[in-house]
Amino acid sequence: MSVLSSIGRIATRYAAARARHRSERILLSLPAELRKDIGFPEILDTRESRRAATFSAKTI
Repeated sequence: MSVLSSIGRIATRYAAARARHRSERILLSLPAELRKDIGFPEILDTRESRRAATFSAKTI
């Protein structure tokens, strides 16, 4: 594994995370009724529960 391939993977993950967070910010700026219609609160709840499970697994 070369340094350049490692940097490339890190840059790819960073770009994906940045795009995901940007999309979430845009969705959160929509009115609550519209977010409910497209199912965004459930998506956010699922992600938060996954994150909590990940953190609890790391502490054990």
